[in-house]
Amino acid sequence: MEDCIEVILEQRSWFSRHCSHNVTLLIGSAFAGVYGLWAAFCMPGLRVPFRLKVPFLPSTKEQTANVIKLLDGRKGRLADLGSGDGRLVFAASSVGFQCTGFEINSMLLAYSRSKAWWRGNDIHFIKKDFWKTDLSKYRNVTVFLAPAVMGVLEEKLLKELPEDARVIVCRFPFPRWPHSCTAGSGLNQVWAYDVHTARESSRTSPHQRQA
Repeated sequence: MEDCIEVILEQRSWFSRHCSHNVTLLIGSAFAGVYGLWAAFCMPGLRVPFRLKVPFLPSTKEQTANVIKLLDGRKGRLADLGSGDGRLVFAASSVGFQCTGFEINSMLLAYSRSKAWWRGNDIHFIKKDFWKTDLSKYRNVTVFLAPAVMGVLEEKLLKELPEDARVIVCRFPFPRWPHSCTAGSGLNQVWAYDVHTARESSRTSPHQRQA
């Protein structure tokens, strides 16, 4: 009887070990699959330097409305840097802007392009790294990126944008540029920056003089 009990206990122990191992592998594989899908959908392309990568975070309806409010009275070409699912671009297009959305995530790009085609919108969503693109032809720029890249973006836009350009920034303001006006509050707050004001400020800024 004791021998039978030992055999049963050994079999149970073997089953527990192997079952636990298989469950662990299953959970690990599932997590890897979910993470892979999240990374593919939410993270920019692999060629962008890691420090400039920004996860996809969609604008809220209130935030989008605040962006349009700060674009009031303006017209012409508009670039949305990291356009994601295109909601800021569609909103700007609906009030008359000639819009281009820059997005290098293939899944987000396919979604926004198909939505534009379905609606019959004349909007350009392009798979292009805006960090490596000359933005000098745009008088209006919308941005919803992460705090870590805003200082670098300031420098790029200051060099490239025309004097009468306006930049609308969502949620995370520029660290050094003085804003011209703002709308909303909390997570839905947006800021408007006029390039000629930013250039004037940079000429007198101690940070710029030391650079």
